[in-house]
Amino acid sequence: MIQTTIGIEGMACLMCEAHVKDALLKACPDIKKITVSRKTANAVIESEAALDQTQLTDAVTATGYTVTSFEAAEVAQKGFFEKLFG
Repeated sequence: MIQTTIGIEGMACLMCEAHVKDALLKACPDIKKITVSRKTANAVIESEAALDQTQLTDAVTATGYTVTSFEAAEVAQKGFFEKLFG
């Protein structure tokens, strides 16, 4: 799995988070899991393959917010029992 973290400036409420999440999901249907937070000012995305940085940045920018950082890293996928018992 690839975990992509996008720093996003300008989100102020739950609707902002929903706006960004919807835009990212529309831009990249390969997203498996996404969390958008105004408190941490970022979106954390999990996907099986690397996602296109320009495509994601354009999706966020189109909603009126500013991308401040972009980082993608491969993460080990935990099995069912590892998730339960650490």
